Amino acid sequence: MNSCSSKVQLPDAAELQPEIRRCRPLLGTFVDITAQADAPNRSSALLDAVNAAFAAVENTQRLMSAHDETSELSLLNREAAAHPVVVSRETYEVLRRAQKLAAESDGAFDFTVAPMLARWGLLPTNLRRKEPGGWREVELLPGRKVRFLRPLALDLGGIAKGFAVDAAIEVLRTRGVTSAVVNAGGDLRVLGSQPATIHLRHPAQPQSFARTIILSDGALATSSPCFTERSWRRQRVSHLVNSSNGGAITGNISVTVHAEECWLADALTKVVFNAPRRTKSLLAKYKAEAFILAA
Repeated sequence: MNSCSSKVQLPDAAELQPEIRRCRPLLGTFVDITAQADAPNRSSALLDAVNAAFAAVENTQRLMSAHDETSELSLLNREAAAHPVVVSRETYEVLRRAQKLAAESDGAFDFTVAPMLARWGLLPTNLRRKEPGGWREVELLPGRKVRFLRPLALDLGGIAKGFAVDAAIEVLRTRGVTSAVVNAGGDLRVLGSQPATIHLRHPAQPQSFARTIILSDGALATSSPCFTERSWRRQRVSHLVNSSNGGAITGNISVTVHAEECWLADALTKVVFNAPRRTKSLLAKYKAEAFILAA
């Protein structure tokens, strides 16, 4: 878990037994899954459910990683400007949601920022492009085909991690798990009515907690430049791109969004950073809530 994010205090394990907690390095962070069963004889099935949930996270990483040359996302970035590329149901759905939110936010959520991040050394150099593109130049065609109208490079880092958390929760739910927490480095979701206590760290003082949130049957995601801020050509850059001027969002600030699903919370954090005038209406539309911490 990154230092600017949050700490999760899990539900009282004594109330639901047995409990299984596992952690694996995935999605560029650590993914922690805690699941509880409502009957003592379900421990074996519970472990199978947790392993299946990790498999769902691994599948999202395999499909949508910008760092993996064999991923579907990398295939799109190499070939979709030349011809339509057929992708999986999962990748197509993430692109559909990303494009919809980009349109609703007038580009405040932008999944075509990979060339800039590559220029800053935060993504592989092969994602650099001579000219920047835009989300309007990504075509989603019938048959799960994707085409770029010009050479582009996509980065789904602002939505795919949340999608992976949701996929893990859905696997747990279908396996009969009634209480669980999936936490991917600050993108997290709670399954069930048993509440989890989330402590938000202050970006200027990550050793201290600035806010406490009690969460049940919902998701939280946090974005902050302090996760990746670095120096580039005497400038400060981060993984967060200002959609209005193409520069980097920097400084001691973090945005946490509470929403029903984690993909949405993850994506809306970028809207809060980039489109303060649109934030209120979009949060209301999706029944979401934002918490901003700044120095």
